[in-house]
Amino acid sequence: MRLIVGLGNPGKDYSNSRHNVGWKVVDEIKRLGCRLQGAILAKNDTFMNDSGISVKKLVEKHKIPLENLLIINDDLDLPFGSFKIQKGRGAAGHHGVESVISELGSQDFWRLRVGIGRPATEDEESDEYVISEMPEEQCEALLKMVETDFLPQISFWISS
Repeated sequence: MRLIVGLGNPGKDYSNSRHNVGWKVVDEIKRLGCRLQGAILAKNDTFMNDSGISVKKLVEKHKIPLENLLIINDDLDLPFGSFKIQKGRGAAGHHGVESVISELGSQDFWRLRVGIGRPATEDEESDEYVISEMPEEQCEALLKMVETDFLPQISFWISS
């Protein structure tokens, strides 16, 4: 069994924020009606900085080995429209991933890092940028990426 957890923040104020990319990906997979054989799709039920609490509960409840865990999160270090699937990486300053690593006591899990790019100006703080709303055209592009890019990669990960 595999566990896929999208990271995000609860509440209407955050629903279209860049930080909720993980939730958006999981929601879109569900909306498309995809049944990923052998995988549980979930979203953290805490705020981003406490994501590890939710992830640990899910891992323990479903008895998931860490190598069968995929976390989906936003990533400032990747340009919008790019992504990477990697295993065993550090948090690189992402507080939600830091929480997951801390709660699990390991970084030996998979991550789908979804690029959101950096703020356009040096005046804008990264913390504000990630909780700001994504432009509509980026939201639409992200949803298309789920079907054309992410689903094939996730399906391959599940079957390997």
